[in-house]
Amino acid sequence: MKSVKYEYSEEDMFPNKSPALLKHNPVHKKVPVLIHNGKPIMESNVILEYIDETWKDNLILPRDPYERAMARFWAKFLDEKVIILILKLMHANSLESCTSIGAEREKAHEEARQLLSTLEGELKGKKFFGGETVGFVNLMVDFVEYWVRVIQEAVGANVLTEGEFPLLCKWAEEFQNCLVIKENLPPKDKFLAFFKVQAEMITSFYKEKA
Repeated sequence: MKSVKYEYSEEDMFPNKSPALLKHNPVHKKVPVLIHNGKPIMESNVILEYIDETWKDNLILPRDPYERAMARFWAKFLDEKVIILILKLMHANSLESCTSIGAEREKAHEEARQLLSTLEGELKGKKFFGGETVGFVNLMVDFVEYWVRVIQEAVGANVLTEGEFPLLCKWAEEFQNCLVIKENLPPKDKFLAFFKVQAEMITSFYKEKA
């Protein structure tokens, strides 16, 4: 979208984080980290805003102050909800596989559906989140949708379906087929393998505790 040249470095988070990651993000010790002019910038939302303010072509955030504020609101909402949602889905399905207790699983699935219903409602009458053009919120929602699809496959859940969320699924298909998006999505096979390993680790943990 910005046509900014960059060097990509993949981080192996398990078992040992690299000295470079620990040096540039000593607080949270996680990715992503953008290094520009020797200075690290952390957190996805912060990185996107930094890129938008540094390279002015093809703005990601809206120019209008109100629309910009709303974009930040939705980004914050998604950022706060999605990590918790992902952890709950993985832990609840792993717990059920060890204990045959489905209550936690159903609770996690219901919370996921509530989040997805909120996103579905925001798409009514719109081509993209926030209007008719691709922007900040769309990038954040795509991250959520893509993660949920891969994770539910990894843990055997069935939360995001076309029958229940037709607008969200249609939007995701069209958005992810955009060349600039398609070329930069994480490879599904590697992503799926990563989350399957995480799910197995969580399941092993609960089995040891049972």
